Amino acid sequence: MSTIAIRPATAADLDRITEIYADAVMHGTSSYELEPPSRAEMGDRFDALVAGGFPYLVADKNGVVLGYAYAGPLRPRPAYRFVVEDSVYVAPEAKGQGVGSALMQALIETARAAGFRQIIAVIGDGHADSASVRLHEKLGFRHSGRLEGSGYKHGRWLDTVFMQLSLNGGAALPPDPDSLPERRFRGLKGN
Repeated sequence: MSTIAIRPATAADLDRITEIYADAVMHGTSSYELEPPSRAEMGDRFDALVAGGFPYLVADKNGVVLGYAYAGPLRPRPAYRFVVEDSVYVAPEAKGQGVGSALMQALIETARAAGFRQIIAVIGDGHADSASVRLHEKLGFRHSGRLEGSGYKHGRWLDTVFMQLSLNGGAALPPDPDSLPERRFRGLKGN
């Protein structure tokens, strides 16, 4: 029996990542995009996140990418530098097999190790039985807000739910000067 490996994404994974996201855009409500981005656009997004030192992971089983997750900046203003927004997408044939959970657990640990203080989930169509809401609750995220009727897709209005997970002491401790967000902010090099 083969297992699912969680590993950093590479440019070689982008064709499959683009396919998985296109399915989510066309058939789902978690993304508020209405047209799937091109492979080139997905490559630009990937390159920007990786260049910024943000985690971008894939779930791989026997060389096949079953899903991906990344954490990127919540907002561009520098005071937000300790906060990331997570995204997780799973291929239709892999849903319900623990792929999203494995990706998110690894993403949380990667964000924690980098020194981020908060992970925000911005969940489209965030109703109570949404798989994404349930996954984030299971991983310790707390509800922190809702935008009612904030998206219109597939012929209906959708709510956006915000969920939040504190890391590394959250707002209770001062920033770690050696964390990735602080090093980037101060323009220092190193891991």
